[in-house]
Amino acid sequence: MKLRPLLLALAVSAAIAGCSKPTTETAATDKPAATQNAQAKADQLNKMYTEFWDAYLKRNPVLATFTGDTRYNAELPDFGSQQYRDESKKFLEDWLAKVEGVGSDGLAGQDLLNYEIFTKDAKDQIESFQFPSWMTPVNQMDSTASLAVQFGSGSGAQPFKTVQDYDNWLARGARIPVLFDTEIANMKQGIAAGVVQPKALMEKVVPQLDALITDNPEKSLFWGPITNMPKDFSDADKTRLTDAYRKMIAEQLMPAYKKLRAFINDEYMPKTRGTFGLDKLPNGQAWYAFNAKQSTTTDLTPAQIHQIGLDEVARIHGEMQKVMTEVGFKGTLQEFFKHVQSDKKFEFKNEEELLKYYRGLEAKINEKVPTQFSLIPKSPFEIRPVEPFRAKSAAGGQYYPPSEDGTRPGIFYVNTYDLPSRKIWDAEDLYLHEAIPGHHFQIALQIELKDLPAFRRWSIQSAFAEGWGLYAESLGKDLGVYTDPYSYFGYLQNELWRAIRLVTDTGLHSKGWTRDQVIAYMKENSAVSDTTAVAEAERYIAWPGQALAYKIGELKIKELRAKAEKELGAKFDIREFHAEVLKDGAVPLAVLEQKIDRWIASKKG
Repeated sequence: MKLRPLLLALAVSAAIAGCSKPTTETAATDKPAATQNAQAKADQLNKMYTEFWDAYLKRNPVLATFTGDTRYNAELPDFGSQQYRDESKKFLEDWLAKVEGVGSDGLAGQDLLNYEIFTKDAKDQIESFQFPSWMTPVNQMDSTASLAVQFGSGSGAQPFKTVQDYDNWLARGARIPVLFDTEIANMKQGIAAGVVQPKALMEKVVPQLDALITDNPEKSLFWGPITNMPKDFSDADKTRLTDAYRKMIAEQLMPAYKKLRAFINDEYMPKTRGTFGLDKLPNGQAWYAFNAKQSTTTDLTPAQIHQIGLDEVARIHGEMQKVMTEVGFKGTLQEFFKHVQSDKKFEFKNEEELLKYYRGLEAKINEKVPTQFSLIPKSPFEIRPVEPFRAKSAAGGQYYPPSEDGTRPGIFYVNTYDLPSRKIWDAEDLYLHEAIPGHHFQIALQIELKDLPAFRRWSIQSAFAEGWGLYAESLGKDLGVYTDPYSYFGYLQNELWRAIRLVTDTGLHSKGWTRDQVIAYMKENSAVSDTTAVAEAERYIAWPGQALAYKIGELKIKELRAKAEKELGAKFDIREFHAEVLKDGAVPLAVLEQKIDRWIASKKG
């Protein structure tokens, strides 16, 4: 079960072509007919995209719930089953054939962009079926077990406002044991095929499951909806639902969680591997190269990405030396790293102080946003602490998108676990990345683009989205923060961190690096805590290639901004540039470059 949008877009190599100016009288005479034909084709394709998305949500009801579409809130298909996977592949193949049957001749602008992204998305998803990710459905970062709790506890996208909402979860929750049984069967096939998770990851999963298992339904996180049941429900409904939830938790959910836990601990754990890289699995080199291409929306090889990372690490170290000089620190860069990690003045006293600090940042940055942005999302925004059950393995901050109808806000989850490791100097850049103007601006704006087909509003282009998040960190001084040199160091540290990801992710999955090698490299080259280093290393192991998107995307956006500033001179307006980057939602980096080039040309004219 995935909460993320399932269409993951990759690079589009074809140029976005405009119509040539007619050079003969005949061409001029034919132009209206050609234009009409192109418009008819675009209308036909837009109708197909609408029909596709509706059918896609029906097949992916969890995604529908996540987008705010409530029609399928009671449904939960067996996503991991062979039948569902085969049907999903055929579904994409059929829709790809339909769209390609119409073709792209005559399309221009947004219509051509829609076509190219749709066909590329579908082809890449179809290609992904050759890799057996279904054999490794559980890790410490992502599992049906943890996502089901987010939904069923009332803290996620599943609504619990009406009696029907409560009945919907009774139906959906009852399906969870089916999904667990399929995942167990799939992991058994993985054992037979030699496709298993590293032991280091699964050792983290067992305690996560233990934290969710209880013999008392009222102590279960799944009891949350009953605790928070609306007061206006009738007494009869309150009694019926309370009894039904108690029975579902005690007789269906907890036995299923115990069964999954027992299988992982007793049968799967002894079969896990001591290696870490995806390239150590059958066809693993091709699998990782595919993941890298998917994540960066480029054709860069793992070797090329590794070198880019090494070069960026060296450059950013030079910038950090300047901060050391500014604050008068005497010593080596490694000693400075230890200083900012160990000095108590950089620690929050408690969770309340941490959350208050972030909410103060929200107010401060919002004052300056109009100087940098003319395009601002309408969706509401909230800051919340990460739930305790997942805090130990969660990142320092995470952004969850708003619903399409605006009833659920965009949420910036701040991790307060191991509070001493959450440094004050790290707060400003984290907020800029995950919240405003980072992911909240980019993702919420994309969802609000009602003129775009839904498949684009809810798709992810990782290099664009994460590249924008990292680029947003670079805007700190313009948005009234980074006034303290240590906070600016925090920005450099996190930029460095994304460069280190290029080195370590490719090191793990294409160069034979171990978990300990990755942790050692992180600690030698950055101001990372032990807690963060371990969590990040294991994240890269769990999600091969995902961490490559940030730096590659950021470098492209910075490159395009520098190009626009140079070519436009006094005509360059930073608010217009940011609007141009964001106004069409997430696109592959090649498409972004073409788009900015056209904008530069139009401004020159």
